[in-house]
Amino acid sequence: MTSVEPRPRLLADLIADRTEANRRFFEHESERIARLCHRLAERFARGGRLVALGASPAAGSDARHVAVEFVHPVIVGKRALPALALTAEGADLVRQAELALETDDVAIAFGGDEDESAEVATALERARDRGCLTLAFSRDTPADWSFMPESDDPFVRQELIETLYHVLWELVHVFFEHRGLLEGRAAERTHDTGASSFLYPFLGEQETDLEAVVGDVQSSVLMKAEEVGALRERTLTEGASALVAAAAALRRCFEAGGRVLALGNGGSATDAMDVVADFRSPPARGAADGAGTRWPARPALDLTEDPAILTAIANDIGIEAMFARQIIALGRAGDAVLTLSTSGNSGNVIAALAEAHRRGLTTIALVGYDGGRIAADALADHVVVTPSEHIPRIQEAQASAYHALRALVEAPDAPEVDGAA
Repeated sequence: MTSVEPRPRLLADLIADRTEANRRFFEHESERIARLCHRLAERFARGGRLVALGASPAAGSDARHVAVEFVHPVIVGKRALPALALTAEGADLVRQAELALETDDVAIAFGGDEDESAEVATALERARDRGCLTLAFSRDTPADWSFMPESDDPFVRQELIETLYHVLWELVHVFFEHRGLLEGRAAERTHDTGASSFLYPFLGEQETDLEAVVGDVQSSVLMKAEEVGALRERTLTEGASALVAAAAALRRCFEAGGRVLALGNGGSATDAMDVVADFRSPPARGAADGAGTRWPARPALDLTEDPAILTAIANDIGIEAMFARQIIALGRAGDAVLTLSTSGNSGNVIAALAEAHRRGLTTIALVGYDGGRIAADALADHVVVTPSEHIPRIQEAQASAYHALRALVEAPDAPEVDGAA
């Protein structure tokens, strides 16, 4: 059995970079984030939608992620909010925006640092012409609200942006509970946060005092940022050995001509999209403006990306076979399967791991909660657990884990492994 020692210096640097960037960004932006939640709530109250735009594969994964979070809330007490994602594979992004956007919508644009910046900027310009509220995460993309995490690492920037849009999704609901703070709506005499009160424990019965509610939401933003900072550190620290061993296995897989097949459900499906984008089209590294070196592209398949295949299998056989059938069709000796599950109990993920195991493929699992069945029954060769029951925080920490995995694969001092090509 091969023993792979973790490289504590690299992982310590990855943790330190994320911890400091997270602290600095949310301390600086917490008040603006709270005020943006208010503006978003007003748009939704008027019948607006969240329209997420993404031109590149990585940006498209974020667009789809934020859309599914708003449409399919995973926390008790949260209402479904209208959202959709427009991405490059759906035709010209500008034309899609022109056809889809309406006056009260919120247009949120991902990417824009590199080649797609002109397309994203033009799409947002069309949105502003329609009267939409606009939000962007790039210096090159003018918008009503712009947020740009200061980091030379594009993965760190993406992780902070993911936390930001999760926080917007969680806290926009606060303002629905305060009717008097929404334009054109009358205040009510009492306020009860109900089943979702644990999301914002600082709130009281403040129906007309906007500044008081903004202050409470700002405190909640900082609390959530601190929570995910600690969870990222714990995930990467406790999962260090598994991450390094998984990276060594992936390195061996690629050097022998193999591929990584990624999969997940819901928000985890968009994380699988991001994993594949990071392997296929790695971002420039070394400067926040996009200048810098690039890692080599690696072969990767996204088993969530073809709706015809997914719906055919789900309709004719069942949802549990959605990924296993694709592994039967596409998996080859020497390939690796990377799965993401916040619970560790998803039936179709477990079936995929079982099929991959039968075929002798390397298996990697990123799981939340206590690891679920996947960790308890050792259903994957390498398991990284993010110990939390809060799905947005799990997904944010898992993004750090698969980004760390990507970095470890390309580390110049990657460990030698018995049998490596």
